[in-house]
Amino acid sequence: MTIQSTRLSDPAVRAFVLAVNNHDREGFLALLTPDATMADDGDERDLADWIDREIFSSHGHMEVDNESAAGRRLLARYSNDTWGEMRTRWNFTVDDDGRISHFETGQA
Repeated sequence: MTIQSTRLSDPAVRAFVLAVNNHDREGFLALLTPDATMADDGDERDLADWIDREIFSSHGHMEVDNESAAGRRLLARYSNDTWGEMRTRWNFTVDDDGRISHFETGQA
């Protein structure tokens, strides 16, 4: 059962999913701290390169199936033009100012 993006519990994570699904790169970047980092399948990646390749140039889209840890952990069906659809996990670190300082994703 899919959770509507607008009903996700954590405001920063909700905005992240909405920015991905709306292909809003500027809005997405505004959600991140200046020194934000990310990892994919356990490997730290170059954030700018990864989001351009995996999200924005390939029309990434998330359908969230489950959330936990006060909305900072997601299980989602993620799709893009490169890889098609896959079941993924997402974990977010949100700073006190409500911006994402780190996120991790990978196949679930």
